[in-house]
Amino acid sequence: MAMKVAIIGAGCSGLAAIKCCLEEGLDPTCFEKSDDIGGLWKYSEMVEEGRASIYQSVFTNTSKEMMCYSDFPMPEDFPVYLHHSKILEYLHLYAEHFDLLKYIQCQTEVCQVTKSPHFSKTGQWEVLTKKNGTEKKEYFDAVLVCNGHHVDHYLPLESFPGIQKFKGRYIHSRFYKKSEHYQGKNVLVVGIGNSAGDISVEISSKAKQVYLSTRQGTWVVSRISHHGYPIDMALATRFFFWISNLLPANLFNKMNEKHMSSWFDHENYGLEPENRSFFKEPIVNDYLPSQILCGAIKVKPNISTFTETSVIFEDGSVVEDLDAVIFATGYSISFPFLEDSVIRVDNNKVALYKNVFPLSHEKPTMAFLGLVQPLGSLLAVSEIQARWATQVFKVLVTLSSRKSNCYNAITVLSSLNSFGRGRFQTLQTFFISYMDEIAVEIGVRPNIVVLFLKEPSLAWNVFFGPCTPYQYRLTGPGKWSGARKAILTQWNRTLSPAKTRVVQRLTESQSKTKEIIILFGLATAILSCVYYIVFTAQHALWS
Repeated sequence: MAMKVAIIGAGCSGLAAIKCCLEEGLDPTCFEKSDDIGGLWKYSEMVEEGRASIYQSVFTNTSKEMMCYSDFPMPEDFPVYLHHSKILEYLHLYAEHFDLLKYIQCQTEVCQVTKSPHFSKTGQWEVLTKKNGTEKKEYFDAVLVCNGHHVDHYLPLESFPGIQKFKGRYIHSRFYKKSEHYQGKNVLVVGIGNSAGDISVEISSKAKQVYLSTRQGTWVVSRISHHGYPIDMALATRFFFWISNLLPANLFNKMNEKHMSSWFDHENYGLEPENRSFFKEPIVNDYLPSQILCGAIKVKPNISTFTETSVIFEDGSVVEDLDAVIFATGYSISFPFLEDSVIRVDNNKVALYKNVFPLSHEKPTMAFLGLVQPLGSLLAVSEIQARWATQVFKVLVTLSSRKSNCYNAITVLSSLNSFGRGRFQTLQTFFISYMDEIAVEIGVRPNIVVLFLKEPSLAWNVFFGPCTPYQYRLTGPGKWSGARKAILTQWNRTLSPAKTRVVQRLTESQSKTKEIIILFGLATAILSCVYYIVFTAQHALWS
C-alpha cells in the first residue's frame, strides 16, 4: 500500500511536493485553505487571514529561466520578469500538465498536526482539518509543510516610540494593495527590503512626498545587467560562485561593494549599508535611484519618535504634516497548526537539518519546504527540497550521520557569518551552494569534469552560463530527457520575448558592400573638396 503523505499548502512548494510524491509512488493529499492554488502568487483585493498577501503591482525580481520548475520551462512568449498574474498562470499550466489538481482539497484548513500514539514505531501523524465547519481527523505516514513564511507579519510597535499617538494611518506592508489611497499625501515607508523599495516607488507617483526610513541601508541593483541581460542570469553562474569561494571574505565583500556601486554611488543617495562586514543581500529595483534623484523619495535615517502629526528621526530632522506610515518590517516564521513539542520557533530560528528536517524527531517523516531565503529562486529551492524529502520518506535516501545538533549549529553559524545575525538573516543562504548541497543528497548534482569530457558545449553552458534549475535534471534520479535542450535554448527563451520589433540586420556580404560604398563616397567627397579648393585658388590667381 502506498505511503500516505499530507501536504499543507498548494503554492509553489505544495505543487512541487505533490508531483515529487507521485514520482516516488507515494499517495499525496494536499490541503489548501483558499479556493485555488498559487499561495503567495494568488492575488486578492482583500487580505485573507492565514494567507500570504501581495500588492497589485508585484513583478518578480528573479528571471523566468531561473525560477521555473526544473522539468517544465516557462512558455517562450512569457516576458523575462513576470507580473504575479503570469506566475499564477504558469502554476496552473504546471498543475494541469502533470495532473496535480485532483490531489488538492481546496477551502480546507489544517487545524492541528500531532504525532500519532504510535509515532515512535510508525512515524505517523494525526492531521485535523476543517472544511465548511466540519472537522475531520486522518492519519498520514508523512507530512510536508508548505505554508511559507510570508503570512505572520512582524510589526514591533515598541521599537517606534509615539506611534500610538500618531493620528495618521499606519499599516504593515502586508495590507498594502494599491497607491491610490496615498494621492497628495506625505507618506513614510519604514524598511529597506524589496517590498519597501517597490511600495516607495509606486506611491511616489501619487503622493505629495515619500520618505524612506532605513536603519542600516542596502545595496540596490537593477534587473538589467550589462548588455541588457537579466542580472540573476549574469551573476548566478558556477564560474562566478567558484571564483568567489576562492577569495577571502573581506576581499569578496570589497569586490561586491565595487560591483554594487558600479550603477550609482550609494553613499550619495543615502543608501550605502552601514555594516559592510557581512554580505548584504541587495534589493532589486530599477526605479528607486531615479525617484530619489528626482526628489520624489527622500531617504531618512532610523526613527527616533512619532508625534501626533509628525516623525522625528535620529539625526534630528523632522517631517511635519505626516499623513500615513507603511511598515515594511518583514515577517515571522510561524506554524499555528504545530505545537512546540513538534517544532519550536525561537527568535525566528528553527532547528532544521539543512532547513528541511526537524532535528528532534525520532523518525524523518516531516519536512519543511521553502523555509529558506536564497539569493535566487525560492521555487527552484522548494522543488529540490521536495525531491529530497520524498526520497527520504520512501527510504531511498537516508539522512546523513552528520545530522546532529553540533553539525546543524556549525552550518547555521556559517550562514550567520556570511549574512549577519539579525532576525531576518536566519533564512538566508547562497543559491548555488544550497542547491548543490541538496543535490548531493539525492545524487543529481552535475559533474562538470565528466560533462566536459562527454559534451564540452553543454559543460560550457553549465559552468559558465546561468545555473538554471534544468542542471539538476541532467543525471541521477528524476533525470529529464529535455534538460539538455532546455539548457542550450535558455537564452533564446530569455531574449525572444523582447524582440517585438524585428530589426533587419545586413548579411556579411551586404555589410562589406555597404562599407565599400561608404569608403568610396568618403574618398569622392575628399577629392571633391580638394578639387574645389585648388580650383578656387587658381581662379583667385587668374583674377
